[in-house]
Amino acid sequence: MSPSSRRFILDLLIFALIVLGGCIGFMVIEGWTAFDALYMTITTLSTVGFMEVHPLSTYGRIFTMIMILSGVGFILYFLGSLTRMIVEGTIKDIFGRRTLEKKIHHISNHYIVCGYGRIGRTVTQLLRDKPLEVVVIEKEAEHIADFQEKNLLYILGEATSEENLLKAGIERARGLVAAASSDADNVYIALTARGLNPNLYILARAAEEASVKKLIRAGADSVVSPYEIGARRMANTILRPAVVDFIEFAVHDRSLELQMEELTVRENSRIKEVTLMEAGIRKDYDLIVVAIKKKSGEMIFNPSSNAKIQIGDTLIALGERDNLSRLEKKLGLS
Repeated sequence: MSPSSRRFILDLLIFALIVLGGCIGFMVIEGWTAFDALYMTITTLSTVGFMEVHPLSTYGRIFTMIMILSGVGFILYFLGSLTRMIVEGTIKDIFGRRTLEKKIHHISNHYIVCGYGRIGRTVTQLLRDKPLEVVVIEKEAEHIADFQEKNLLYILGEATSEENLLKAGIERARGLVAAASSDADNVYIALTARGLNPNLYILARAAEEASVKKLIRAGADSVVSPYEIGARRMANTILRPAVVDFIEFAVHDRSLELQMEELTVRENSRIKEVTLMEAGIRKDYDLIVVAIKKKSGEMIFNPSSNAKIQIGDTLIALGERDNLSRLEKKLGLS
């Protein structure tokens, strides 16, 4: 919550207490009804100056003077502050924040991206293109306009904070990407996230080679070094340019019909416990199964037609997007 939001809520609470105190004072001192006491309190604090509801006793007049001296100044300040906040759009921001928090509270099986730098921004966009639900945790307020423009769920604050991870729904999340600019922050994020959700898939960014082991020990399932990947990509572009172009087109260029996708075989899949030939993936869907990743982690490249598809396997298939979508439905993934 921003400082201006906290100040507004505090001012509103003080205003309510002053009104409540005035009502109780008139009811106790003068024995008035709650409505008469409220009417007298409002007319007094607003300095309207209407006649008294009932004649005041000496103690009632003393109480009225105290309320005027202590309350009217604050009321004028509060009304001025309220006007300024309306002009600045703070009230809209408060209610918008409440709506955002409700949306985050109701989502599940989503991904949390910690850090909205160049890497975090790209990861977020690619996950949303899938499409998958994403919540971003970012400490820099300068990104708020971008979040709002893209209708992106976000938490403003430090990703290393356990409170912010809980606000992002880490207990209900499918995975987390630690993409902060500092390796130390990513280690702390991984450690905290693993403690909050032992079943969470955690992918972390590492700038230094020495940080990879630390991130794994902290609880990261996988660690990516952007600099190492960039260096390999540059070398492969020189050594194997056609291969690099093919992978780039098949994996990253979403405008092309040809795509490479991974599809997991689940309990509700209609294609399970059968061979590739029996599944008819090549014949019925015109797709090529490039590899099968077994539940154990074993990777079978260029599997034979007799390779068996089992629950928990991940099929890496290549083909047109429409055919991949059809197979996803057959596997119960969409």
